[in-house]
Amino acid sequence: MSWTHTYRCLNCLDEVLTRSFDVSHLSRTCPNCDSFERFANETVIDRFESLEASPPAELDWERLQRREKLLVAERLARTEKTLADFDVAGNESEDVGDGVSATEA
Repeated sequence: MSWTHTYRCLNCLDEVLTRSFDVSHLSRTCPNCDSFERFANETVIDRFESLEASPPAELDWERLQRREKLLVAERLARTEKTLADFDVAGNESEDVGDGVSATEA
């Protein structure tokens, strides 16, 4: 029995690759959008989309930039981390995404 894992382009979110190995992401040129991008593991994308659809009350989700959101989603999907293991650090008076980061506790 062969296990396959899917990866989706983080730029266009349309192109999907299938591989026989399981890693958090791949880096390659997307044949759909012609951008050299990360292709994230589908479990990470699924977790990210779930968090976007229903932002966690425990984390100031809207203050995070997309890359930090993806990092949190990756840790939640692929490790034993929980939302309690993250904190949003930064100046609350700054605009969304500026000077803000998710840190692992």
